[in-house]
Amino acid sequence: MSDTKLRFQPGNTLPQVDPPRSPRHTLPTMYDLPSEYPEEPGLPDEFHDLQPQLLSRTLYLPHYSRENWFSASDLNVYYDVNHALWHKRPDWFLVVGVPRLYEGNTLRRSYVTWQEGASPYVVVEFLSTGTERGDLGRFYTSQPPTAENATLEPRPDDQPPEKLEMYERFLRVPHYIVYSRHSQKLRYFQLTGGVYEEHPLQSGNCAIWLTDLDVGLGIWQGEFDGVPGHWLRWCDQHGTWCLTDTEQEKQAKEQERQAKEKSQAQLLQAAKNLLATDMSLEQVTELLALTDEQVDHLRDL
Repeated sequence: MSDTKLRFQPGNTLPQVDPPRSPRHTLPTMYDLPSEYPEEPGLPDEFHDLQPQLLSRTLYLPHYSRENWFSASDLNVYYDVNHALWHKRPDWFLVVGVPRLYEGNTLRRSYVTWQEGASPYVVVEFLSTGTERGDLGRFYTSQPPTAENATLEPRPDDQPPEKLEMYERFLRVPHYIVYSRHSQKLRYFQLTGGVYEEHPLQSGNCAIWLTDLDVGLGIWQGEFDGVPGHWLRWCDQHGTWCLTDTEQEKQAKEQERQAKEKSQAQLLQAAKNLLATDMSLEQVTELLALTDEQVDHLRDL
């Protein structure tokens, strides 16, 4: 049989070969799977558009180059080789150790785990009334889960899991974070022994520290894209907020301006010192290569 990928049609059974080929070569790719389901509930609002941008634009991973990680929001994630059409759309997720572009050369239409060879490493969900039960699963109750209330009713094999179960059992996402912008409540779950455990938040800006990624996350109160609010934002271990690309450029220009002012002040002070030794203004101007503006400033003193 040819190694060409088979075009997938929902409901079709893909032929098997001996020895069987890997899912990457037999299951549908992102070009075969739907990238949008307009009928799904919980379509993005403006916060769901802006907050993921801030997360992606302030993320800096010391151990990965920018070309070696991928982040996205509201993108179909296909995760089950036995149910190729099953998918979820995380509000924001991060995958490390994969190219920023699909196969290094194009934007992704969706994220297909059996093609990529890696699952999301961090997932962030923004809670809303219509989605929080599925986002929190057994942690939805106000009381901490126990052996009794953590037991869930068996899910039929033909029914896709809710988000928390999918992240925990299927994708095994190491870090799962949920945030309610209305209450500014942040919750952090870490995969331990194959099961999510909720961790308490730290005090200060750095509410969550991801040791394996060397980056922290907290709630920043400020203005992003002209909108004031309480935003999730990455930070370093000292709680210093990571800057967006725009903020970095602005900071660089301000530092350049300050350095220029400092240099000019030092030059003018040197000129004043030389004038105090009875050197003429013409001699000082030639020696220090002063500009006409600097000479006029010295004359006004």
